[in-house]
Amino acid sequence: MTEKKEKRILLASPHMSGYEMDYIQEAFDTNWIAPLGPNVTGFEQEICAYTGANYAEALSSGTAAIHMALMYLGVGKGDVVFCPSLTFSASANPIMYLGATPVFIDSERESWNMSPIALEKAFAKYPHPKAVVIVNLYGQSADYDQLKAIADEHHVPIVEDAAESLGATYRGVKTGTIGEIGIYSFNGNKIITTSGGGMLVAREKKIIEKVEFWATQAKENAPYYQHKEIGYNYRMSNVVAGIGRGQLQVLDDRIAKKKYIFDYYANAFQDIEELEMMPIAAYGEPNYWLSCMTIRPEYDIRPKVLLDYLATKKIEGRQIWKPMHLQPVFKSFDFFSNNPEGTSVSEDIFARGLCLPSDTKMTDEDLERVVTRVGWFFGAEAARGSSLILTLIHKGIPF
Repeated sequence: MTEKKEKRILLASPHMSGYEMDYIQEAFDTNWIAPLGPNVTGFEQEICAYTGANYAEALSSGTAAIHMALMYLGVGKGDVVFCPSLTFSASANPIMYLGATPVFIDSERESWNMSPIALEKAFAKYPHPKAVVIVNLYGQSADYDQLKAIADEHHVPIVEDAAESLGATYRGVKTGTIGEIGIYSFNGNKIITTSGGGMLVAREKKIIEKVEFWATQAKENAPYYQHKEIGYNYRMSNVVAGIGRGQLQVLDDRIAKKKYIFDYYANAFQDIEELEMMPIAAYGEPNYWLSCMTIRPEYDIRPKVLLDYLATKKIEGRQIWKPMHLQPVFKSFDFFSNNPEGTSVSEDIFARGLCLPSDTKMTDEDLERVVTRVGWFFGAEAARGSSLILTLIHKGIPF
């Protein structure tokens, strides 16, 4: 097979289990197509059984779930909400929906998640935030013993953004169930997908009841359409929930494959001194959603150069999330660094970090293609210099 005929290796794409059509067909056969229905109820119950959550509400997206969680906690205009900087914008956008003020918190190096040091600094300036959104980045739990202790001391509730970490654990507890309210995402690139969708989980039934009311257009219990509050069209459809039920059956298999991919890279790159894998904290087990790494700071190689090279070989990668405090839309909001001075941890991870293909459909041959190309890149870089590599990439010259 010539190189031009090699298939493109994707970062992370949907991976159907084969069970989805059973639930979808049942939805069609029974005409349960619109929101609500047996698949929605079943999916919520099965998520609770898997994660240990008390109650769950299936919604149209993880972003909608964060929006509903913050609404339930009373977040409104003028309130302050703490949020990690190193995350996808969906963690922060719902804060803006509600007219509140996001305050961004740096990462710690040990897990890439929210820094307790930076969180303490934020509380020193803003002692009464309405909520703290904590993200489990790239499938790894944040350190909740430390972060929750700080939040509890100030009597501030936690929204646990477990969009990327379904199936991961923190000290034996499934992520998403540690904060007052947890959220999951089933977007197309997540470890399991419903094509689009999310889930809100909570300890108290009253939270779910209120969220369900808002998410179904805030319709009052009346013999006609009556509304005393603004509502949202946020419920998951019965068809989409059927996809989720089929996906949930293979979640543990998907986690095992994600770990296999991470370990494959870690073993292959152990002799490439320029690279180091994302640290795995001892307090839990990630779901290894994406295999992330950084280029060591002593080497003057930018992730984009490596990613551009891999792209010419039909290998898809991504840079690490660009921190929120560097985003133009959020530039006017406060940011608290983990470091006493100088650049932040999140900026440094962004500057040096990248995600390699972590698709659960990858074969060993695919993985070997990736590690071979990465190895060639760093071997060529050592011999010729990254500036020359960049020139070759732009000119389309193979190496």
